Amino acid sequence: MKTFLDCFPCIMEQALKTARLATQDEAKIKEILDRTGEMFRNMSMLLPPPQLSVKMYQTVSEITGNIDPYKSLKLAHIEEANKLFESLKILIQDSKEPLLTAIRLSIAGNVIDLGVKTDFSLEEDIQKILKQDFAIFDYEDFKNDILKARRILYLGDNSGETVFDKLLIETIDKPITYAVRETPIINDATLKEARLSGLHEVANLISSGCPAPGTILDLCNEEFLDLYNDADLIISKGQGNFEGLSDENRNIYFLLKAKCKVIASHLNVSLGDIVLKSNKKRG
Repeated sequence: MKTFLDCFPCIMEQALKTARLATQDEAKIKEILDRTGEMFRNMSMLLPPPQLSVKMYQTVSEITGNIDPYKSLKLAHIEEANKLFESLKILIQDSKEPLLTAIRLSIAGNVIDLGVKTDFSLEEDIQKILKQDFAIFDYEDFKNDILKARRILYLGDNSGETVFDKLLIETIDKPITYAVRETPIINDATLKEARLSGLHEVANLISSGCPAPGTILDLCNEEFLDLYNDADLIISKGQGNFEGLSDENRNIYFLLKAKCKVIASHLNVSLGDIVLKSNKKRG
């Protein structure tokens, strides 16, 4: 997915938000904004938005010396989600369609996206998404492909939602490799956060090697690319992974909530809609 002009103010807003988390020094914050603004001049609109964000977050780290401004928020979100884990597990077990309920809960966790907004109510969003209709609903294809799949690759997104991904992985009950970001960026999960969520108990954990807040194949490591190319089913969580992989003709299922108008428009859905979308062209 290419970058749109509407992505520029979003990146600028992320720069300000991240800078304020990283430092109290107004001069350093101003320098971060200045350098972010200068980046737009030479940005290629053909690159996916997460790739353009990498330099901005590197700039924050260089100027402030803070390589993980969202650390405390990530830990708080994992703790909050973990408190809900056992009750949500029972909810899935008691459901008439456990897999669908687990998918809904996994998407509910996708609201924990500090690259888009900081105000959300996790429990309220869970209740809403459990009842909300899907704007795109390739569920029957997903069920059939899950039954046949032998090599499943799951692409994680935000730290707090890793707890909800664990619920879905337990429900699928097949060997799964779970990929996270290489280094801290926004509140996305790295290996550290994935382990804090207990994902190592249900999946093989790897880093994609990608420093971006999404899966950009050109930036991924060889181990990940081998698994990606060998997978017969890929589960992709969140907007950043969608932005990086939406042009791929692979058996990818995108699970997300449309939280920005660019993504909503690209998917031809409304802002706030939930999506389970197959990216495979079927005959």
